[in-house]
Formats: sequence, structure tokens, C-alpha cells
Amino acid sequence: MKKWPIPEGVQHCLDILRKAGCAAHPVGGCVRDLLLGRTPGDYDVCTSAYPEQVMGLFEHTVPTGIQHGTVTVLTEDGPVEVTTFRREGGYSDGRHPDGVTFDAGLTQDLARRDFTINAMALGPEGEVVDPFDGRDDLNAGIIRCVGEPDRRFAEDALRMLRAVRFAAQLGFAIAPETEEAIRRNAGRMARVSGERIKAELEKILLSPHPERAGELLRWGLLSHLWPVCSCPDLSCLRELPPQPIPRWRGFCAATGFPIECLPVERALRRGVRHPEEEVLRRLALSGGELAALGLKGREIGAAQRKLALHVLEHPEDNRCDKLMELLKLD
Repeated sequence: MKKWPIPEGVQHCLDILRKAGCAAHPVGGCVRDLLLGRTPGDYDVCTSAYPEQVMGLFEHTVPTGIQHGTVTVLTEDGPVEVTTFRREGGYSDGRHPDGVTFDAGLTQDLARRDFTINAMALGPEGEVVDPFDGRDDLNAGIIRCVGEPDRRFAEDALRMLRAVRFAAQLGFAIAPETEEAIRRNAGRMARVSGERIKAELEKILLSPHPERAGELLRWGLLSHLWPVCSCPDLSCLRELPPQPIPRWRGFCAATGFPIECLPVERALRRGVRHPEEEVLRRLALSGGELAALGLKGREIGAAQRKLALHVLEHPEDNRCDKLMELLKLD
């Protein structure tokens, strides 16, 4: 019996379902992370119990997606999404199933998932249930669709961005047939909301391999927002702090991508478009010192902005004596 470091609250959730005669399995990303030796950020459970049964078995639940079989169980270790084994109908909007039926078993439930590394579950004895060879792909460092990739991307176009995001976060390659399908289906991204695109792109930019964001441009995944399908080498992004403003700024500066194409928060947009504002807060010459030099009102602001733009290009010059010298030169 394999003993996995599953939190007590999650294990209690599994035990309650199993004692009620229902199948229950940790599934998806938590299994992937456990196999990689990582601590999962959250746990999902799939079960043969119907949503109403799940809500009856636990005292604290939230019907977060009951029409799709998902109930969130609130445990001492945080929320656990419990979803009934299901099959999915058509995807007329290219993002969400038109309907689901709860007449599936574990293998059928895993078959509807996006990538093989996310289509694994743990059995009652800790065994890895892996009908699509996800463990082999995990060991080989490959992102591969479950089944036919064109079908997976027709069901949910966001999966194309997720493929690149997982590759960037894990340092994996994308299987050739999966990459080819992404290129063929790139036009489907027009159906995905700007909010979801922004979220996935930001996760790529903040990953250990932010240069993989270039694949979104080269493969045409952003062409409905910005009709450019070329991209320079973005390996320089790795040298920037893994924070939103520096990484977005570096991406937009290197590629020309207009951040206004996406619904980003105002602070991020200003941080990208006006990088000198970040420098203003740490200028070695304060506003009071500028006033002591005889500058007034708007003159102080103009001088600070001019100095900030200089320091942005020459950070080594952010010294009081050097900034004073620059002002005298002006």
C-alpha cells in the first residue's frame, strides 16, 4: 500500500464517501504534483456519489457547480471540490459542455480530461490509476492530449493556452501531435474571454520558463487580438523578477504586444506603459531637495520624471550627486 502525504481533511472526505459505499479518488493536478514530489496547492476528488448524496454526507458544503456534478466540501484543510463521475455532451460555445450525464465510471471520467498528466487518480490502496499513460509522459516531460487533440481543443479552446502554461511551469515539451493540433485550432481562441487569456498568459510569464509565451504568438493563439505571428527570443525574460509588472513590461517591450488588448488592471497597465513611475519612488533626489534648489510645483514633477527616465536606462546613476549633475547639465 502506497502512503501519500494527503492532508487529513482530504483523507477524511475520502473516508466518508467510501464508508457510504461510494468510489472516491483524488484526481487530476494533485496526483500529478504528488508524483512530481511537489505539495499540491489543492485537491480534487471524483466520486460515484451524486451531488445530492455528497451534500447529504457532509455538514459544510457549497453547491459550486452542481449542474456539472461539483460540490465543494469545506474541510479543516481547506475546500475540496468533489465531482461526480460524468460524461459530457457537445460544446457548442467551444468552452463549456452543453450538458453532462452521471452514468460514467472512473476511466470514462478520466477520458474527458485535457492532458494525460492530469488524467490520473489514486485508488483506495494508494495505487495510481493511469489508463492513458500519464505517468510515462510525466517521466518523459511531455504535455500530450488525452485522446484526439483536435477534439479536446474543439471542446475547450482554453486548453491550448493551458498546454503552453503547463509546459512553461514544468519545463516540459509539447508532444508534436498536440502542437500541430494547437496550430490548426488557434483560431478557436477568439471564443475565449480576455480575462481567461490574461490569467493564463500571466501564469506563463511568471513561470520558470517565461520565454514560452512566445509560442502563443508564433502559433497564432493571440492573432485575434493582435495580428502578428512572429516573436523574438524571449529568454531575457528569465532575468527579470518573477512579478507581474516587470515580466509583462519585458514581454510587451520585446514583442510589441499592446497590453490594452487584454482586460488588465489599471495599475498593471500603467506599470507597463509608464515604467518610470516605479523609479520615481526610489529616486536618490527627493522632491524636497529639488524644491531647495529653487524648483517649484510642476517644475519639480517634470524634473523627477526626467531623472526617472534617465535612471531607468542607467540605474547606476541613481545617486544624489549624479542626479544633481544631470540637473545642472539641463
